[in-house]
Amino acid sequence: MKFVMDNIFLVAIALLSGSMLVWPLLRRGAGGPSVSTLEATQMINRQDALMLDVREQAEYAQAHILNARGLPLSQLEARIGDLEKFKDKPLIVYCATDNRSSTAVATLKKRGFSNVFSLSGGFAAWQSAGLPVQK
Repeated sequence: MKFVMDNIFLVAIALLSGSMLVWPLLRRGAGGPSVSTLEATQMINRQDALMLDVREQAEYAQAHILNARGLPLSQLEARIGDLEKFKDKPLIVYCATDNRSSTAVATLKKRGFSNVFSLSGGFAAWQSAGLPVQK
């Protein structure tokens, strides 16, 4: 206890850095599983996975993954019925950088979609990998 009191600053830094390491794991677990760009392309080619873009319409119109469907996160709850026919298909959800997509994955899982994944790194990772986009 004396060590902790004498080195409170070091203990605080250790706790903070530990929590920063654990945070991505907790966040990923809440949203569901994620796939890399390589895994996503394999799922598209082998399992006919559907890409779902949850960015806003203006972002989608600017550029999106080839053959992706656009459904903004803000409209997901209201328009989830549009996706019912894809319930048994693998569904890969993406946004700009992987923040909104984890929320969308959690929403879809609650509504009975079992084969849903978030694209790790989002559209930015897709573009960085040099994969095809539609403008």
